[in-house]
Amino acid sequence: LLRHRLDSSGTARVKPRACVACAQAPGVMTSNGQDSEFKRILVTGGAGFLGSALCRRLVAEGHDVIALDNFFTSQKTNLTDLLDKPNFELVRHDVTQPFFIECDQIYNLACPASPVHYQFNPVKTMKTSVLGMMNMLGLAKRVKARILQASTSEVYGDPDITPQPESYWGHVNCTGVRSCYDEGKRAAETLCFDYNRQNDVDVRVIRIFNTYGPGMHPYDGRVVSNFIVQALNGQDITIYGDGSQTRSFCFVDDLIEGIIRFMNQDEFIGPMNLGNPTEFTIKQLAEKTIKMTGSKSKLIYQPLPNDDPKQRRPDITIARELIKWEPKVKLEDGLKDTIAYFSSVDMRTFKKPTKHDAHMNSAMEEESHKKKRKVSGA
Repeated sequence: LLRHRLDSSGTARVKPRACVACAQAPGVMTSNGQDSEFKRILVTGGAGFLGSALCRRLVAEGHDVIALDNFFTSQKTNLTDLLDKPNFELVRHDVTQPFFIECDQIYNLACPASPVHYQFNPVKTMKTSVLGMMNMLGLAKRVKARILQASTSEVYGDPDITPQPESYWGHVNCTGVRSCYDEGKRAAETLCFDYNRQNDVDVRVIRIFNTYGPGMHPYDGRVVSNFIVQALNGQDITIYGDGSQTRSFCFVDDLIEGIIRFMNQDEFIGPMNLGNPTEFTIKQLAEKTIKMTGSKSKLIYQPLPNDDPKQRRPDITIARELIKWEPKVKLEDGLKDTIAYFSSVDMRTFKKPTKHDAHMNSAMEEESHKKKRKVSGA
């Protein structure tokens, strides 16, 4: 997968760096009972779905955690339970602007991840992925921190092989409505490996597949939250396409465990897939949601948005072998917890980040194609 920093066995290996803070503080205990060095950790996108779950875990382990967020698709209430913790700090900041702090590790999770939100302002989405990555890599270089980039399965585009291994280069439309996110994340990966080769920055790159669980925004815009909220409200469940497209769904606790394990190993810089290799069709997910909520919702079908991938299934061989990780929570169990969470939230405390929908940019793209055809005389 990588052709630099290889040892005689052909494995990409890295030199472990000493923790700046560990000389100043005692060890802390991880959730699995193992000793861990105390660290000062920066989490960008720290108020988001994954970011808040990661912050909770790191704070519980005793680390000093700084969450950075501009609250575009998140809100402070995601972190209410952490705000009075002495080892937690929340900072409103946009990663497209430089940020200066002393820290030992950086988890870069900042970027809207739902198509309806990242397509709302595609230029800003690209800036967040590229400029945000450059700012965080520059910070990591200056303070000699290890940095983990939360990349995505979207770098594979609409794949023509399944499952998708890390060695697969992808099948991506670089000018489509999803390109701001797909290509932004691909560029961010490129920056990570170039900073590693050129400046010896200690990077880790993971590719996250569909993740769900308690803590999701009710207006997240992705399939699990959409289906559950619609079912609980007795609304018809909207399926894009015929529902035969597949996804694999990883429960948030499993994913956070994999992220932390990968950050703290010294053998491999990535990229590495993290996700659940068990595949379901979108229609199967909708039917499970209706059954588990006891809803009388019906299925309705709408056109598939442009460039929507037909398959998503990770090959997690590297994760299994390197960090001894694989998902433990079955879809039914995870859905049960997620449905309970959505049943308990006060919807009055949430607002839609944007008024965008799944088809708005696709319609704009089709209109643009019509104008081009008219000009060309086609």
